[in-house]
Amino acid sequence: MSPPTPAVNAPAPAPRTAVARIAPALRHPVAVGVLAVVLAGAVGLGLVVGAGTAPAVAWDALVEGMFGSPYAVGSSLNSAAVLALIATGFTVAHRAGLVNVGGEGQLCAGGLAAAAVGTALPSGVPAALGVPSVLVAGAVAGGAWAGTAGLLRARRGTSEVITTLLLNFVGVGLVSVAVHEEALLRQPVTSSETLPQSAPLPEGTRLPLIGGIESPATAIVVIAAVAALVTGLVLRHTAIGLRLRSVGHSPAASARLGLPVTHLETGGLAVAGAAAGLAGASLVTIAPYVLAEHFSSGYGFSGLVVGLLARGSLTAVAAVSLLFGLLTNGGINLQLAAGVPASSVQIVQSLLVLFVAAAMFGTTRNGRAS
Repeated sequence: MSPPTPAVNAPAPAPRTAVARIAPALRHPVAVGVLAVVLAGAVGLGLVVGAGTAPAVAWDALVEGMFGSPYAVGSSLNSAAVLALIATGFTVAHRAGLVNVGGEGQLCAGGLAAAAVGTALPSGVPAALGVPSVLVAGAVAGGAWAGTAGLLRARRGTSEVITTLLLNFVGVGLVSVAVHEEALLRQPVTSSETLPQSAPLPEGTRLPLIGGIESPATAIVVIAAVAALVTGLVLRHTAIGLRLRSVGHSPAASARLGLPVTHLETGGLAVAGAAAGLAGASLVTIAPYVLAEHFSSGYGFSGLVVGLLARGSLTAVAAVSLLFGLLTNGGINLQLAAGVPASSVQIVQSLLVLFVAAAMFGTTRNGRAS
């Protein structure tokens, strides 16, 4: 009998280097976001210096525009609420595996419907009837607008990215026609200085203020917060949320399991459109209470960006919407008080998106490689 073979000690694992220990932490979404903010802020600082403004002056103007007064805070909250509504709808569609890039057109459809209903109501309409009527009209119009693209996707296999994108131009065009034609929504021309816009909405259709006379924050802030909370609960803790997730992962497998894939896809996109339409309705029910050309101010596209950055988290939707709302309002004051073009803030926001997307792509590739 041969003697037992002595055990061979396995080589001790090489000690992890400092870079190896730090790398996983850098791939965390929070770290990615912080790094993206720092890089975008550095570029913004370069733009400020290039405009000939002292960084301290620009910073004071930016902070003043975001937090310097109740009016600034209220305006930022209204902007954040509009973005949050659009991003919340985007998240619902994304959970079903769809990409809704038509927020701008759906917002325009909602604003157009809200203005049409609001101006048709009598001047003495009570707020308990007028406000819900206008908001529901906007949500229904936005839902129908997006539902059209959903039906084309479900019945004909047409890409919702293409249809929702093209419907943006149709929605913007319809608003332009409506406010330029007196036979539609344009108020009667009384002078050469009259802007092409609708008549003011009656008092009873205007969203109530929630921050007092000094703040323009309206009930849309509460509505957006409730919408995000309810949507998060539905997506996480109900059968509808589970079905939407199943369709998003694999429509074919979901169909074999007996799920109504067509209805879920169409419904998910319609909900996204309804949220954007509600956002559009809110824009015409806050000061100056009219539908005007370019009233959307690009909120539909900005809401898409918020939805992409949030990556399906409704908590992130609220945080990113608030950040973008503050930056938007701060950028206006940056131009007025410091002479820095407001487009600089848009550049910073765009770079923020690019940096986050690049970081996400890089970490995904590294994860697969390992």
